Amino acid sequence: MTRLGFLLESDSCIGCHACTVACKSEHDVPIGVNRTWVKYIESGSFPDTDRHFSVMRCNHCDDAPCMTICPTSALFRAPNGVVDFNDDDCIGCKSCMNACPYDALYINPETNTAHKCNFCNHRIEVGLEPSCVVVCPTNAIKVVDFDDPGHPVAREIAGADTAVRAPEQGTLPKVHYRGAHEAALDPKLSSIPTDGMIWADTTSDHPTVPGTPSAEEVRTAYTTPHPMVWGWKVSAYLVTKSIAAGVMAIAALLVALGHADVTAAVGVVPPMVAGAFLALTGLLLVVDLKQPLRFHYLLTRANRSSWLVKGSYFLLAFAVICAAWWIAGLAEAETLLAVLAVPAVLLGACAAGYTAMLFGQCEGRDLWQSHWVLPTLLAQAVVAGAAAFTILDVAMYVPSPRAIQWALLGGLVALGSFIALETLTASERHVQMALSTLTRGRYRFQFWVGAVAIGLVLPLALVIVQIAAGLDGSALPALAGIAAAVGLVAYEDAFIRAGQSVPLS
Repeated sequence: MTRLGFLLESDSCIGCHACTVACKSEHDVPIGVNRTWVKYIESGSFPDTDRHFSVMRCNHCDDAPCMTICPTSALFRAPNGVVDFNDDDCIGCKSCMNACPYDALYINPETNTAHKCNFCNHRIEVGLEPSCVVVCPTNAIKVVDFDDPGHPVAREIAGADTAVRAPEQGTLPKVHYRGAHEAALDPKLSSIPTDGMIWADTTSDHPTVPGTPSAEEVRTAYTTPHPMVWGWKVSAYLVTKSIAAGVMAIAALLVALGHADVTAAVGVVPPMVAGAFLALTGLLLVVDLKQPLRFHYLLTRANRSSWLVKGSYFLLAFAVICAAWWIAGLAEAETLLAVLAVPAVLLGACAAGYTAMLFGQCEGRDLWQSHWVLPTLLAQAVVAGAAAFTILDVAMYVPSPRAIQWALLGGLVALGSFIALETLTASERHVQMALSTLTRGRYRFQFWVGAVAIGLVLPLALVIVQIAAGLDGSALPALAGIAAAVGLVAYEDAFIRAGQSVPLS
């Protein structure tokens, strides 16, 4: 057996970028992206300052989260232990980029597929060393076989005080650093000042979070940008599938209350609304792919360890239940609606909540791995479904409007509680930094005004007034439903973006 890795001797690195240039030349890496790059940090205060260099790249982890989350196994383990990739299988979903805790992957702008360091496997297979190893003028980059305890570099690692990046993620990285400054390996311990870096000004692609603790003054003087990869399409798809799941859950509630005989509002319109939002969910997912014409690979080349694949199965199964519900509604088959109610609720919950497990596979985004993500998504589905019915009540007869208002009230209270627990109980530094960006940084207006004031406080007040005063009109609940929907959109968009705001390299 062979398990190849690297020893990177930061105490020998002179920051010449020969490895970066050689890598770009060897693999025709386009301008603006890198498979390997050199990071500079500066410590101390003038005149007692030091500059430290560290080479950043894929860590070829033994437990590689990018392989687990990849829906088509485009990222795979080569026989020599290297994590390699296959362009022909990649759909450009970008999930691997959020799964990697090391910022190692990028989307090649020429192929629209995910690329990264592959250890120059084409050279290894013919007995050559990686190009970066060959050109390094100080021999600071060394290949090691971790399955050969007699390998000279393996012995060097065993006898030296080496470190790995983000060991807390449990990925078992096979790139070891000797003589690296702690802040060079942990980007949470340094910051990029607003006056820019050595050769570049600070941009939105170089995220910084205020209040970074450090035992000494440390600044990042040079690094490469890593832009946010999931944006409004992903946050919108979270809302659209919540609406689909929630509408069917409220319809099932109305069936349980004895309203299966209300053909339009219970049997026909809910699955039509759910189907429309499921179709929109699928469209958002496909459009967000860098290779949208390959979307069918999710089924034909499926990696069943990926929650992107499992989620696709849930969405398809939920769509089938919605179609069956619609047919039963048209046929006025009340008994069949009662039978379909339980699977509709369960599959709707799976469709709304599976993203929590997908986020759990995103090892690079600790905010998304909170225990509160799943209950938050389920509470959002209840809010979205009840909100949709309060709006429908304006245009058509909806039975038991008070029960729907109570469902909206309960969903809002639960959602507010889960969001509060999310923001107030975080102890891990990465999560705290992301929450700082969410509640006090770039997305604070979107969070406090859009998600909290408009999305929670306003609809809660309107529904409480409606119920407490015993009002029968549909105007206040509909307004509450609209406000709640706006809040869902604001919260999910801010949450998705804040989760990607913490630098990983």
